[in-house]
This record gives sequence, C-alpha cells and structure tokens, in this order.
Amino acid sequence: MMERPLFDIRPVKSKRDLDRFIDLPMRLQADDPAYVAPLKMERRQALSAKTNPFFHYADVQFWLAFEGDEVVGRISAQSDRRLPGIGHFGMLAGKDDPALFKALFATAEAWLAARGLTRIQGPFNLSINEEIGVLVDGFDTPPMLLMGHDQRHVAERIAERGYAQVKDVYAYLYSTRGKAPKWLDRMTGRALPKSVTLRQLDWKRYDEDLAAVVDIFNDAWSDNWGFLPLAKDELDALAKALKPLVHKELVQIIDVEGRPAGFGICLPNLNEAIRDLRGSLLPFGWAKLLWRLKISGVKSARVPLMGFRREFAKTQIGGLLPFLVIGRLREEAAKLGMAQVEFSWVLEDNLPMRHVCEALAGPPYKTYRIFEKVLPA
Repeated sequence: MMERPLFDIRPVKSKRDLDRFIDLPMRLQADDPAYVAPLKMERRQALSAKTNPFFHYADVQFWLAFEGDEVVGRISAQSDRRLPGIGHFGMLAGKDDPALFKALFATAEAWLAARGLTRIQGPFNLSINEEIGVLVDGFDTPPMLLMGHDQRHVAERIAERGYAQVKDVYAYLYSTRGKAPKWLDRMTGRALPKSVTLRQLDWKRYDEDLAAVVDIFNDAWSDNWGFLPLAKDELDALAKALKPLVHKELVQIIDVEGRPAGFGICLPNLNEAIRDLRGSLLPFGWAKLLWRLKISGVKSARVPLMGFRREFAKTQIGGLLPFLVIGRLREEAAKLGMAQVEFSWVLEDNLPMRHVCEALAGPPYKTYRIFEKVLPA
C-alpha cells in the first residue's frame, strides 16, 4: 500500500484559498512582536491579475500546503516573459519542517521546469520591482512599508533545497533628529549652479513627473543585477495604490539644464500606522488609519525609489545630486515629524549608493538574501 504524502500541495483556485494564502504568515508569526500584518485588502489587489499589471507580463501560480485540514505552508512561482530562461519563486512561508519546504519547492520547480525555464531565483513577491529577498539579519525590528519580515528558519530551509546565495540587499536606517552632519550641510548648503533646480512633485503636472521618474529609474538602474524595466502601467498602479500616502514635499526631482536628471521618493511608513490592525480595516481600523496618517502622523518613512541618470555618474555635479536630494528629503521628513527614514533596498554591489547610505546612516540594519538554483532538465 502506497504511503500517503505528509503534505498535500494544492493550487490556489478560489477566493477562500487566496484568503488562506494571505492569512498564513499572520498566523505563523502571531507571536513575533516585530511582525506587521499587511492590509488584506492591499494583498488581494497585489495578488490579483485584475489589479496588478505584473500579470500582463508573467504567468503566476500560488499553492497552499495542507497537513490534514490545516494550512501550514505556501509558495508561488512566476514565469516572467521578459526574463527568458529564469523563473522566480516567492510568497514563501511555512512552519519549520524541512519536509514541508521540500514539498513546496518540488511543486514550484516542476511548474517552472515544465515551462522550459532553466534557473530559479527568489524570493520575489512578485517581481524584483516589488518585495524581494528573505530576511537574514534584522529580525528584532519591524519591517517598513513594502518590505518583508520572515521567520528565522526560512533562509536555512531554502539553502537546504540546494539553493545558493546569489545576492544580498540592504536596508539603512537614517535619523532625522538633530543637526545634519557638517559635511552634508557644506555640500547641500552651497548655492546651486544655475543649471540645477531641485523641486517637489507638482500635482498639476503629475503625469509628466511620473513619466520622468520612470525614464530616470530605467536609465539609472539598467546596469544593476536583475534589472527589470519598470513599465509605466506598473508604476501607475503603484502610484495609484500609494497616492493617499504621498506628500508632494517628499517627492523631489532634480533638473539639470531644464531636464529631469534624478529623483527621490519618500513615503510615510504605513506599517507603523497599521501595526495593531491585524490586516483588517474593519470595523474601526479605517478610522485609526486615517487618524494616524492624516492627523497624528507617523514617525518613520521609507525611500523605496531613487535614481540618477548614468550620464552624470562620473561628473562633479553627479556626485552632488544624491546628497542634494537626500538632504532635501531629510529636511521635509523632519518637518513632518518623521524621525527615522529607511533607505531600501540597496544591492550589495551597488557601491556608489552604499557609500552614500553608509556615510549618512552607518552600516545596514537589515539584510535580505536572494537565492538561485539550476533547474533539472
């Protein structure tokens, strides 16, 4: 008689399945004081082909792992048609059982191999332009907006499945309290050349500014590992979702000779405002959220996007641009009562940006790891 598998891996097919898929990390990490449950409403939109443009470019499958009638694990697989030969896994969570992770990865790997892919990388939730990596350092502090928080065993379970570390990304925590470093004041306090203008987001020219941000980002990041051009529909969807959080003062665009040359976007840390809502805005969570975001304010923020055109990389003015943008973001965040700003994520081999972050904030306070494996033929 054939022995029944310990875990039953089933594809997500229904709204109930998706809700259980979303709820699992909250249940697994209920006793972790640093864990912040994302808003379920936001997660449903992010994981839906109807509302996330990523699904225009990729085939995606979600699975749940059952032990009897109990959901104990989850995983996703993504085949992005813009990345020939490479598949991704993501949305990984599960109780600490090597056999569970073996079953989850076997399912995701088989799905990707059947599509002719030869390598698998991850975790990506769902692409490199969203949440990436598994947390390997910095478990004692809560994650910022759109950053992940994993159980300590997850990275080890990934490595056990034959995955090798391919890249680390860092998060830096920068304090806006007190005076800026004197050297930063010297750099940013001098009169700007007439060719350089630093300005905030203009709501009246929102579409134009958004298009400039996409263009700069795709130029600035094009040589970075894993680069995937940010499509305008993807940024449009992200901008729409995050628009309630946007302060125009915290979107800084720097023009050189009248042409956008760089930008920085800083967003209030939504996770701080939703930390005790357990993912739900009902029955009164919406009122708490409105109060914290619009009235009482939050005390932390994150810079998720920043970039500068490569043509300025080796010029004298190019070395000044990041500090001008960061200096202005620091000033505006401090005015809004935000005491801490996270710069994330930064690739381990993006040395210019690491030098900027470490000069201002010191060593990284969180590390996320990306793994890779060759898929069997």
